[in-house]
Amino acid sequence: MADEYYTLLGVAKSASADELKKAYRKKAMEFHPDRNPGNKEAEEKFKKVSRAYEILGDEAKRKLYDQHGEAAFDPNQGGGARGPAGGGFRGADPRDIFEQMFGGGGGGGFGDMFGGGGGGGHDNAGEDLRVDLKVTLEEAAEGVERKIPYRKHVACAKCAGSGAEAGAKKTRCPTCHGHGQVVRSQGFFSMKQTCPSCAGEGERIDKPCKACSGEGRTVAESSVNVRIPPGVDTGTKLRSSGNGSAGRRGAQAGDLYVYITVQEHELFERDGDDLACSVPVKFSVAALGGKIVVPKLKGKTNLNIPAGTQGGTIFRLRGEGMPPLRGSTSGDLLVRVDIDVPKKMTDKEKEALKAYAAACGDEAAPVSESWRSKFKKFFP
Repeated sequence: MADEYYTLLGVAKSASADELKKAYRKKAMEFHPDRNPGNKEAEEKFKKVSRAYEILGDEAKRKLYDQHGEAAFDPNQGGGARGPAGGGFRGADPRDIFEQMFGGGGGGGFGDMFGGGGGGGHDNAGEDLRVDLKVTLEEAAEGVERKIPYRKHVACAKCAGSGAEAGAKKTRCPTCHGHGQVVRSQGFFSMKQTCPSCAGEGERIDKPCKACSGEGRTVAESSVNVRIPPGVDTGTKLRSSGNGSAGRRGAQAGDLYVYITVQEHELFERDGDDLACSVPVKFSVAALGGKIVVPKLKGKTNLNIPAGTQGGTIFRLRGEGMPPLRGSTSGDLLVRVDIDVPKKMTDKEKEALKAYAAACGDEAAPVSESWRSKFKKFFP
């Protein structure tokens, strides 16, 4: 029985306090009722792992549990005399235990705990915002400036961000005495949480601004010019400081994050800073050698094709790829040769090709010779 709580959390009996906390957080997130609405089985598991951590997470209770098992905390078995702080977990809400361990502030929702709300203390700073921006491959190579429209909180025009009507008075919050936080106790645990009366402000306004309901900010359309540097790729994140939502009652604004997606190109494929493209080459040019024209992101260039070039051969043009987002060396352009076999031929062309075939006889080309060698190995 003494190992049951350890089994519930999936840790060894010798687990450290940090290991217990990490294990509990993982299990609690998995079975939390807000993540499993209507799932009674998950809710029961959540209660069990919360109970296990409430005991094992306290050094004194853990020692008693290791010695006597769960009976140490069961008043019907005399555990009330041995266990510290009578009542213990049985009178506690598992959600409270979870919020106390890992935060959640005064709002107390599952999104607050895992969506960045954070615990302990209220922050009036504005929220960070995200916008997604698509650019072409050419724009990613050259860099471009874009005007990005979006919606965000801005300082209330009526109260200039103060959250108060003209002539309003501010008084210290009687609940938290101006600290913005209150201390909440549950058994052995004491946690600071955002004051529910003043939402962490530490003060109250007797006449809140009617336009913004005392927040000091309203939602409005906005825009910002963002410079996209050369070399960006899909997944690149750019930060525009101070262009997120305005903070409550004049607090610092958040940041705007621009997430880049580079659109697919008709000719080029991208691999990091390298570009690749396929270029059709006539059989006569591949066999006899010659020059072909290959495209680049900017303009074009000539490429020498040696005699006897096979289909699939790749030529590397140094420095003709994408510029680096960081660093000084550009990527390369990889040109893949595709032998261009004509679908329609004139009678004259057919006769010439037949003459070529007759002149070759049974002589095997390099690729044919290699294939025949492999073929004989498997089918002698």
